[in-house]
Amino acid sequence: MNAVPIWLDSGHACSYLDDRIARSGFVHPSVTIDTTLYSQLIAQGFRRSGDYVYKPYCEACQACVPTRLPVSLFQPDRKQKRCIKRNAQTRVVVKDANYDPRHFLLYQRYLSARHDKPGEDTETTPDDYIKFLGSRWCDTLFVEFLIGGQLAAVAVVDVVADGLSAVYTFFDPDFADYSPGVYAVCWQIETAKQLGLEYVYLGYWIKDCRKMRYKIDYQPLTGLLDGQWQAISKQTFNED
Repeated sequence: MNAVPIWLDSGHACSYLDDRIARSGFVHPSVTIDTTLYSQLIAQGFRRSGDYVYKPYCEACQACVPTRLPVSLFQPDRKQKRCIKRNAQTRVVVKDANYDPRHFLLYQRYLSARHDKPGEDTETTPDDYIKFLGSRWCDTLFVEFLIGGQLAAVAVVDVVADGLSAVYTFFDPDFADYSPGVYAVCWQIETAKQLGLEYVYLGYWIKDCRKMRYKIDYQPLTGLLDGQWQAISKQTFNED
């Protein structure tokens, strides 16, 4: 892959760790991005937000570790097995990444219930929503999870050359007992296997951030450390 020009932002309050300033590097708008280039970039630790492809460029912090799971080696733990069994009757419907008012209402409800920092703005418009989760150039799926005929969760999933990328999952708090976030990841792992893909890209693992720490539960997880994909485990990082 040829060198890709990166535009660095001026810095902003970190969304994951309090009292830290984060800086992101975005693929320059002059670059035409398609699924082929995105597949190469995601293997180098980049992620997508709408049409923008980015990764952290924080000089004094390396807390965000890009992760991916080799799906052929995955063995669910007891918690994940219970989740899969609990969702035995959950119906999955795969759709194109188009605006759906049912999805948007669920997204709003999820934000109100889960993003509860004081002063955090959870107001969003349909245009904000689809620009955040959709893309004009990416092969993206909106995956519905229905329990008892009701929309319980939606997983936004990108298809790349060697795997699936878990972009975002949102769910109805009334179905929290079904662990829809866990089930969505397990579904992506099994689907990647069926498609003959190697990995599920799980995004950034951040040890000291509760909302981003769960990814280490999916083993054998690998992280992009010092430019190399390496195994990361609970034992290695003294996770409980």
